[in-house]
Amino acid sequence: MDYSNLYKELKAENVEFWADLLRVQIADAFDTTKHGDLIRWQSQLENLPKVIAAQCDISIDTVKLGNADEITPALQTELKEKLQAFCPWRKGGFDVFGIHIDTEWRSDWKWQRLESHISPLKNRLVLDVGCGNGYHCWRMLGAGAKRVIGIDPMLLNVTQFQIIKNFYNNDAPIDVLPIGIEALPAKLNCFDTVFSMGVLYHRRSPIDHLFELRDCLKSGGELILETLVIDGELGDTLLPKDRYAQMRNVWFLPSCATLVSWLERCGFQNVRVVDVTVTSTDEQRTTDWMRFHSLKDFLDSENSSLTCEGLPAPKRAILIANAP
Repeated sequence: MDYSNLYKELKAENVEFWADLLRVQIADAFDTTKHGDLIRWQSQLENLPKVIAAQCDISIDTVKLGNADEITPALQTELKEKLQAFCPWRKGGFDVFGIHIDTEWRSDWKWQRLESHISPLKNRLVLDVGCGNGYHCWRMLGAGAKRVIGIDPMLLNVTQFQIIKNFYNNDAPIDVLPIGIEALPAKLNCFDTVFSMGVLYHRRSPIDHLFELRDCLKSGGELILETLVIDGELGDTLLPKDRYAQMRNVWFLPSCATLVSWLERCGFQNVRVVDVTVTSTDEQRTTDWMRFHSLKDFLDSENSSLTCEGLPAPKRAILIANAP
C-alpha cells in the first residue's frame, strides 16, 4: 500500500514529523509475523483484477465504481467470488462493476442524518477516526474534501478499503491507516474536520478520547461525534455490568445532556445535538456479505426496546462541536 502521496501532503501541512512516525507505525502494522491472516489477504489483494473503473460516483448512497459492461460476465463472476473472500463487509454499501456489496450496515443512513448539519467539506483536511473500511471516507471525498485520512487498526478493514481504492484510483487523496487514535502524535492540530462515529462507547476513558479528538483539530475546527446514548438527564450514564448487545467492549453510554457537558468540559464550543435515532434491524442486519449474527440477534426476542441483556436497545446521537 503506497502512502507516498499522503506523506507529501503531511509535509505541505507542516506535520512532516507525523509522516516520519507513520512510516515506522505502518511497517510495524503490516509485519506478517504479527498477524496470521495478513499474508493470505495480501495474496488475495494481489490476485484481484488490475482494472480501473471508467465511471465512478462517490457522492451517492452506494459508492459506485464502474459499470457491469466495463468487464466481461466471466470476470464479474470471478471478481464477486474474490470480493466475498474478504467477508465480513460491515460498512457500505458499494457497487463494484455491477456487483452490489450489501454490507451489514446501511451506512448511507447515518450519512443522510448528518450531511445537512455539518460545515461544507470542500477543500478541508478531514480525519475519520475508527473508519472501518472507509465507506464514510469516500462520502467525505465525494463531498469535496481536499484529503481524507481514515484510521482503523483492523487490518481486514484497511485491506477492504485498499480494494476499493485500487479500482477507483490509487492516487486519489484518500487513505486509511492501520492505526488507532492513540497512535497519533499529541496536539497535531492540523485537521479542519474530525469525525468520530461509533468509537466513544468503546473507550474506557471517554473524556480522554474527547481530548484526543480536540487535539487533532485546528482552532475552530469541527468535530462530528456519533455514539450510543441513553434517555436521561444531566449526569445520567449507563455503564454495562458485562456485555451490551453481546459486545464486551462497551463502557459508557451517556444521556445527551451528559455528553454535551463532557464536550463542554473538554473545551469544545457551540456544542449541539443534531440527531437522535434508534438503530433499527433494517439499518444493521445480516446479509450475504456479513453472515454472522447482527442486531436482531442481540435484542430481547419479546421486547425490541431492550437488548438481550435487558438494557436499553441501541440509540445513537450525532453531536457537532467546534474546537477552541
